[in-house]
Amino acid sequence: EDPSLEKHFKGHRDAITSVDFSLNKKQLASGSMDSCLMIWSMRPQMRAYRFVGHKDAVMCVQFSPSGHLVASGSRDKTVRLWIPSVKGESTVFKAHTATVRSVHFSSDGQSLVTASDDKTIKVWTVHRQKFLFSLSRHINWVRCARFSPDGRLIVSASDDKTVKLWDKTSRECIHSFCEHGGFVNHVDFHPSGTCIAAAGTDNTVKVWDVRMNRLLQHYQGNAAVNSLSFHPSGNYLVTASNDSTLTILDLLEGRLLYTLHGHQGPATCVAFSRAGDLIASGGSDEQVMVWKTNFDAADYGDVLKTQKSGASVDGTHHTLQSEMDCDVHLKKTKPQDSGRNQEQQEEETSLANTLEHIMGQLDVLTQTVSILEQRLTLTEDKLKECLENQQKIIQNKTS
Repeated sequence: EDPSLEKHFKGHRDAITSVDFSLNKKQLASGSMDSCLMIWSMRPQMRAYRFVGHKDAVMCVQFSPSGHLVASGSRDKTVRLWIPSVKGESTVFKAHTATVRSVHFSSDGQSLVTASDDKTIKVWTVHRQKFLFSLSRHINWVRCARFSPDGRLIVSASDDKTVKLWDKTSRECIHSFCEHGGFVNHVDFHPSGTCIAAAGTDNTVKVWDVRMNRLLQHYQGNAAVNSLSFHPSGNYLVTASNDSTLTILDLLEGRLLYTLHGHQGPATCVAFSRAGDLIASGGSDEQVMVWKTNFDAADYGDVLKTQKSGASVDGTHHTLQSEMDCDVHLKKTKPQDSGRNQEQQEEETSLANTLEHIMGQLDVLTQTVSILEQRLTLTEDKLKECLENQQKIIQNKTS
């Protein structure tokens, strides 16, 4: 069955720049040139939230891994962290000296990497909201930066036509991929962490192995490619292009699988849901669309199952996919032995859910503390001002 349009969200007043699903698929975040962030409920009859705070176009949005925070970057040079609830409170990172094009959480939710037109990539701690360090080897705007699934590497894409790979610990640039003939709009890691895919204005999508630094696959399109997203199984890649289409690429077969038509005008952003059954896309037509993938579940169900069960036991979710390493791009993945007993799986799921909940509570507490700190600072400033004014009044009287 072909992918089909499932939902259609209208509410933004300008081009959509970015879309992202929360972990549980209950919410979808979108950013727009209208300076707003919207959180859409995937359940019928539930209201959407419009978050106002940025002073200029919102260029990027992303849910934290637990789904209890949303980060956004803007042309107003700031990054904001939002609690996606009715109040929509947010804290601000004075981030860069130019437009912030990209925000991305590490998979443990502890760090944030941002990319900007000031040619730098910056890394922050989420909880303290503290700036850690800058990476600055690009010689033009940086459009996109992403952590690897294990958090050890960062990949960035720039208008200098390069994709750079960084070691987060040593803060060194390990490699530059220079095969693009135009600006590189978007880049991301394969779920296994062994390769990356990049989208460019030269109408191509390229996939590289980051262990051997070699080009594995090259897809030629008909228009500039603005955005891409890996399916969680690692078997598919979805792209959004200026010719208004979304394409789904089969990475195992190395070919185009589907072309989706729906947007009027350039398709600007695209993202798979964390389970891989939905795709969200946004366009310059101000519309956010949600598509059902309708893939043959047998294709990737097993891979996902083993990923989930493994991740909840020992946290090594980033190594479970070594079977589908990029060298074996043309082989189907072997289904794992599914003889695990039901109870164990259920226990793991409930444990994972509990941990998820605790992480969420921590997120909210941290946010609350930082909002309180901000208020405290404001109060202190006001108090200081009052005291200074009093001093002045006293001085004036005595003189």
